Amino acid sequence: MTAILKTCCGDESNYRDSSRCLYKLPDFIKLMLKIYNTLTRKKEPFEPRQTGKVGMYVCGMTVYDYCHIGHARVMVVFDTVARYFRHSGYALTYVRNITDIDDKIILRAHENNEDISQLTARFIDAMHEDEQALSVLPPDREPRATQSIADIIAMIEALLAKQLAYVGSNGDVFYSVSKFTHYGQLSGKNLADLQAGERVDIDQAKQNPLDFVLWKMAKSGEPAWESPWGSGRPGWHIECSAMSTCCLGNHFDIHGGGMDLQFPHHENEIAQSEGATGEKFVNVWMHNGFVRVNEEKMSKSLGNFFTVREVLKSYRPEIIRFFILSSHYRSPLNYSDEQLNEAGTALTRLYTALRGVTSEDTDIDASYKDRFEQAMDDDFNTPVALSILFDLARELNKAKESAQTKTTALAGTLKYLAGLLGILQADPEQFLQGHGPVLTGDDTSSSLTETQITEQIQARLEAKKAKNWALADQIRDELKDQGVILEDAPNGTTSWRRE
Repeated sequence: MTAILKTCCGDESNYRDSSRCLYKLPDFIKLMLKIYNTLTRKKEPFEPRQTGKVGMYVCGMTVYDYCHIGHARVMVVFDTVARYFRHSGYALTYVRNITDIDDKIILRAHENNEDISQLTARFIDAMHEDEQALSVLPPDREPRATQSIADIIAMIEALLAKQLAYVGSNGDVFYSVSKFTHYGQLSGKNLADLQAGERVDIDQAKQNPLDFVLWKMAKSGEPAWESPWGSGRPGWHIECSAMSTCCLGNHFDIHGGGMDLQFPHHENEIAQSEGATGEKFVNVWMHNGFVRVNEEKMSKSLGNFFTVREVLKSYRPEIIRFFILSSHYRSPLNYSDEQLNEAGTALTRLYTALRGVTSEDTDIDASYKDRFEQAMDDDFNTPVALSILFDLARELNKAKESAQTKTTALAGTLKYLAGLLGILQADPEQFLQGHGPVLTGDDTSSSLTETQITEQIQARLEAKKAKNWALADQIRDELKDQGVILEDAPNGTTSWRRE
């Protein structure tokens, strides 16, 4: 599909960055985008509720700690989905919430002897810093649970009025799972089997052990808001139902998040939202796969838990983004130094192809663009899309060697298509000669400054002029040992890069 007629965003109030532009989708063009729908367990042609418009909600972070690699995957995956929707001509409203009141937040604030609002503000700022480092564009709307209390209370009142919820013996308000006919449809779980597996004495305040809390009565020292049922705070599940429907309406196109949220969080969202509104909640459910560390599921209990900030100490942000995109979003993502090193090597190959070629204001090669879009139209298949970029880079390298006139168009196409994935937007020289560790997570990367490297290259040139080949080789090898690779040509050392 070819995007036509670039226009500016219409309602700027829907966008945190109104400078981003959309493409108007002509009526005669039909996209062939297919998305795997967790609800139906198959890939389906995407059909928006409103022609040319998409509403997408993604479960965001609970802000009591720094973002980990699992959070990074959610941010990068759905940022890429959002970029491609806009490229394809859709007016997208992308909503990603912030959970800023929760048991874990309260506990962490107590452990730190810190005010809850200060704790959450600190980690929200940190989350945005990580997001920007990974070239993740901000969502159009970013509602917070503490700013959505009125909507939460209204939804709970609707559920009580329909007798889908009740006030328990302890004063908490619970959702009555057995009264929602389709409970378990998203996760494929059977209600009878779930009930058989629960202990009846888990919570005597409930009518059924599977029922979940909508509103918790206030406890001493905890934040609380007034409600018809007394002072308290919302349960986690109801927060997302209220925030998503408030931002996108009772019925919208796509709901996303990590696979670990499928049950019970997203299952409970469906029950609450459809119970309260009487309408279908979401058309398409998208879930990204788990992050594994050396083939084991990442978890704090196993001691294999990595924050984005920890990884950024050893790897460039673009390498992390490339690494995430190198696996299909629904597949497990195995985190390891080896995988990140391979991502760095691959990214270096692409930047090397762009090196020395002007790529501004060029025509986009239609054949590569069509192949790229076919890959992305197939459930956002970023590994195949990346393979097409490498095909493009190989042709670009051949064109550079033979001084063909199409090098500019190929370079422009490579940078344009890569930009849809959020990569290859840096200056090639800056990337290839950038300071700090590039590929490896150890201390072997070069700490030499550009001036020192230039001096060594000049010393090698003088050695060659004196026909002191042994010294020239020694300088080259010493630079390599410090992570600097010289790129020689018949007329001398033409460039260098950090390994």
